[in-house]
Amino acid sequence: MRQHIFERVLSVSTEEIEFSFEGFRNVEWAHFFLNPRRLRGSDFLMRWSQGVWSERRFTEAINATSRFYTIPYGPSGVAPKENVREFELYFERLEKAGLGAIKRPDLLVFDADNKNRVSALVDDVGGEAELPFIPESELSQLLDLAILGIECENSLWVAGKMPDYNATLRPMRRLGGKLGLPKNAILPTVILKEEDRGPILEWQKSHNLPIHIWHAFYDKAYGLALDGAMRLIDEGLIEATAQVFQAPGGATTEKKLYKFYHHYAYEIGVSAEPPTLVPDFIEDPNGHILPYVRFEGGRLNMGNRVLEILEGMKK
Repeated sequence: MRQHIFERVLSVSTEEIEFSFEGFRNVEWAHFFLNPRRLRGSDFLMRWSQGVWSERRFTEAINATSRFYTIPYGPSGVAPKENVREFELYFERLEKAGLGAIKRPDLLVFDADNKNRVSALVDDVGGEAELPFIPESELSQLLDLAILGIECENSLWVAGKMPDYNATLRPMRRLGGKLGLPKNAILPTVILKEEDRGPILEWQKSHNLPIHIWHAFYDKAYGLALDGAMRLIDEGLIEATAQVFQAPGGATTEKKLYKFYHHYAYEIGVSAEPPTLVPDFIEDPNGHILPYVRFEGGRLNMGNRVLEILEGMKK
């Protein structure tokens, strides 16, 4: 059975589930109508907040260069950002429209000189929130102006403090003597899910537009071209790992994903201003409280390497 798009987007690796609240009486989740998908815990609210923050951080960093301009494009990118309930209803609408399986990059990047043309084209189709409902055959002018598609990922880690940050790669038996690190190494990585690999490769091919994966950490961010990721897999330098994910409704699924060492990625930038972690909560109509921590603010300064990459795409 295909997983609902809302649950797929907010699935959390069980390794990252931090909160366990005990001492509460059982809540009748069938009546928890704040969220018909039964958003059960703080981890999923935190996941939503973190995703919203990371995409905003990339968008603001790109637009601040004045050389490039970006817009949200994929379903999760254009979904409402201020309220998790509106976020959920947006995906309900996508599902009802039969677009739950749609896969587009989260962001599109353009030459800043085309900002007015891009804004006009987006306004003509009803604004950013309507983009996933518009067939891409009707968005050809917009896509022709784009220079890059970005898949956004994020992690709740301070990259520079991870135990194996910048560790030296060494011959690994499981890789046939090729350079790598132990399976249990803890270091910044750029992540690609196996379930996303085929769809985004097909999108990149059909639109002749490169896709890069950008992964945000608390203190910095890394990027990797999708083509580069495929080469690392094909050369046997990066293996798929199995990980258990839990959806907001409680169901668990095992997914394969690729974790590309930051050694193979380019640095997008470092935090000029760290985000603030703000306590927040939502309350259901029965008075049940779900506390969580959300990210607020922060600023990412883009480095010379990523600007060189983007300039090369303009040409």
